[in-house]
Amino acid sequence: MSEHRRKPPQPQEGGRAAARRGQSGPSSGRRAAPRGATGSPSDYGLGHGSGSEEQSYGGRAETRRAPQRNAGGRRRAAEPAGGRRGGSTGPGRGRGRTAPDRKRLIDYPRADKYGWQRWMPSWKLVAGLFVGFVGSLVAVAGIGYAMVGIPKVDETANAQNNVYYWKDGSQMVATGGETNRQIIDLSQIPEEMRWAVISQENKTFYDDSGIDPKGIARAVFNMARGGQTQGGSTITQQYVKNAMLNDQSQTISRKFKEIFVSIKVGAEVDKDTIMAGYLNSAYYGRNAYGIQAAARAYFNKDAIKLNPGECAFLSAMLKGATYYDPAGSPAVDPTNATREKNQKRALLQMQDTLDKMVEYGHLDAAKRAKYTTLPKWQNPRSNTDLKGQVGYLVDLANGYLVSNSKTTGITQNDLQQGGFSIYTTFDKNKVKDLETAVTKVQKANIKPKQRPDTDTHVQFGGASVEPSTGAIRAVYGGEDATKHFTNNADQTGAQVGSTFKPFVLAAAMTWGVRDPDLGSSQAQDERTIVSPESLFSGQNKLKIRNYDGSVWKNEKGEEWLQTNDGNVSLGTAPEYKIDLREAMRESVNSAFVQLGQDVGLDKVKDSAVKAGLRDDSLTGSGFPSFSIGISDPSAIRMAGAYSTFAASGKQRDPYSVEKVTSKKGQVFTHKTESEQAFTSKVADNVTDVLKTVVEKGTGTNAQLTGREVAGKTGTTDGNKSAWFVGYTPQLSTAVTMFRLDDDESNKNRSFLEMFGTGGQKKIHGASFPAQIWHDYMEEALKGVPSKDFPSPEPIGEIVNAEPSPSPTPSATETEETEPSPSPTPSEPAIEPSPSASETCNRFFGCDDESGGTNSGSTDGGTGETSPSPSDTATEDTSRGNQNGGNLFGGSTG
Repeated sequence: MSEHRRKPPQPQEGGRAAARRGQSGPSSGRRAAPRGATGSPSDYGLGHGSGSEEQSYGGRAETRRAPQRNAGGRRRAAEPAGGRRGGSTGPGRGRGRTAPDRKRLIDYPRADKYGWQRWMPSWKLVAGLFVGFVGSLVAVAGIGYAMVGIPKVDETANAQNNVYYWKDGSQMVATGGETNRQIIDLSQIPEEMRWAVISQENKTFYDDSGIDPKGIARAVFNMARGGQTQGGSTITQQYVKNAMLNDQSQTISRKFKEIFVSIKVGAEVDKDTIMAGYLNSAYYGRNAYGIQAAARAYFNKDAIKLNPGECAFLSAMLKGATYYDPAGSPAVDPTNATREKNQKRALLQMQDTLDKMVEYGHLDAAKRAKYTTLPKWQNPRSNTDLKGQVGYLVDLANGYLVSNSKTTGITQNDLQQGGFSIYTTFDKNKVKDLETAVTKVQKANIKPKQRPDTDTHVQFGGASVEPSTGAIRAVYGGEDATKHFTNNADQTGAQVGSTFKPFVLAAAMTWGVRDPDLGSSQAQDERTIVSPESLFSGQNKLKIRNYDGSVWKNEKGEEWLQTNDGNVSLGTAPEYKIDLREAMRESVNSAFVQLGQDVGLDKVKDSAVKAGLRDDSLTGSGFPSFSIGISDPSAIRMAGAYSTFAASGKQRDPYSVEKVTSKKGQVFTHKTESEQAFTSKVADNVTDVLKTVVEKGTGTNAQLTGREVAGKTGTTDGNKSAWFVGYTPQLSTAVTMFRLDDDESNKNRSFLEMFGTGGQKKIHGASFPAQIWHDYMEEALKGVPSKDFPSPEPIGEIVNAEPSPSPTPSATETEETEPSPSPTPSEPAIEPSPSASETCNRFFGCDDESGGTNSGSTDGGTGETSPSPSDTATEDTSRGNQNGGNLFGGSTG
């Protein structure tokens, strides 16, 4: 082999591997630094050997950092000259030097850090950014402060009227948005009023700059989350918002404008001037702007005469009169703004304000102790343009718009600002006709001076709804909206009695009765649709059973014996079987209570809700008496629910506003929506049964000349309310009568009995309510062509049918034709005396009454008590809660 191709001998333990091994040591377990990394002569090719003790820097990154560390950032002259990775360049050439980093304005990410530390900003950077941010805010605030001025109060503090129109387009009234304000000097405002507001809303008022930074931050945070901005305003800010800013929108830009104006006002306007301006411009409810108007609206006195308790009371109104006015605001929020709930809130707020006034040294404790109850306040009506029925109509229209604000786009604040043209559904002539019909009956029969024990506190209510649209055409809310505040058409708390029975029948025709031989879950599916000819027991003091035949018992183990009006048994003896058509005609409680049990009270409730009653106006469906009307929906809702039957099962919610316009154009237009609540077969059969009530049952007083009428009477336990609800194909109307001790300052309203009222032994739905219904409908339908109801198709099976023809019912025809199904001596069905040997029947009950310890009624002198939380019906119902169901929300609490 040639010399030049011979492989040169390799030095023992030489080369790079040897260098690595030599530097790392035989047992170190670490990799040696690369050549040229240690700075030793051998690394640069000037010598070699495996036993060198040079320091190892371990890795390429350490290799790069070693020269900088050794040099300490100073001159590199001391570094050995040489090339990269051991490549010799000769002394003095300096190729191994590293050029220093150029400094950046912002050292981020940090150049001299590695890993996660590169991304951690230095304290200098954080401090610099904070200073810059604060400086920017100061600059923006300064510019904003310089750019805003103090608006003139007179240019923005005035609201406009709302104009309301009848159905025919003629003007009803211009009201609701006008400014009821009288500016008074601070000297005419009691000192206690100023301190009440300061103590409750802004205790640092005389010391702050006009804004509350913490409150502002909270408000901005709420806006960022899509919430409201309330809660962050000082008295100065509220004054600016109420009196100086046209734009009341809840936006960040408007909030910032309010802040800048408030700062300027706080700096340049005297505090007493701000306080007077705030109290003179704030809204206290009842269309009262300013303390003087508020003093007149609530107490009918000048502001200077207000005592500390009244001042604390009015300061509560500033939080939102909708929920603090003790008269309630059911038209706006029928569930939460009831009279009772508002009074409770107002008293708590008033007491809290008085306590804070004492705590902050603004009121003597002995003086404070005098004011522990709400002050005596007056009826909220003050505008004489709202007298008669007009005030009730305006309330209904406003309540409809506000409660449906998501659809209408109109809030309570919008209505207060005014400027709307509101076109209602109310028919001027029908409103007048209904008022005339009530007044005629009232003047002729109700004489409180002659019969003070029976004829005082008598009230009426009524409503008329168009079945084809749901439009409310007329209401009767009371004698005068400026004297009687509660709208008796919209909420009373009066139970509806037997007028609830059609919903039980509709449920039986829709879902059917359960099979008693099946388990509860299977029985829900295996049902039998009920025909109006189905037979049930009309026995008085009927022992009510569950659908499976077991005796119904309450949580105390007590049974239920259901009584009928007058303690009469109707039907075929000895079991007193009666078909549902006749049971409806004579308003037999026992039959419908047992029918409700067999169908299921949950289905009965569903039926009522599907027809149009508010769920929150219905009492709990845990007691058998639920089927005979212990609930208290409003007259408007009852008329609307019966409209569903009149419209062959199509349900349309009652409404009171057709459209709203403003200077900007069309704001809202109502669109009628229909839902098929019941099949036409079910609805038309209910109507057919209710026709017999008017033709030859308890409702004969409601017969109209040349027209078909369907309807139902209703009378409640203790004779505390009476109803007639009826309809033709074109119009559905509900009329209620009751006695209610509802003095405006009385906290414990109570329904009173009507035995002897109007000179009658007992008030039934067939008496005054049916008479009012008749007189009104005769006039309201004048000129309207007569129209018949649809002929019903056969429906369901005859439940509990006899295997052989049953005998003729024992009730006499005189019972069928009298307005009140009171017993006569000739009736064999009255007060039977069943023997102990007679057997029990699941559908028709036990003739042995000894097994029941409780009666479904306290009327008629039985002396027995009901196992439910309330007594049950005499003709129709038991006494449940006294919460008035209403058009826009139901129970009033």
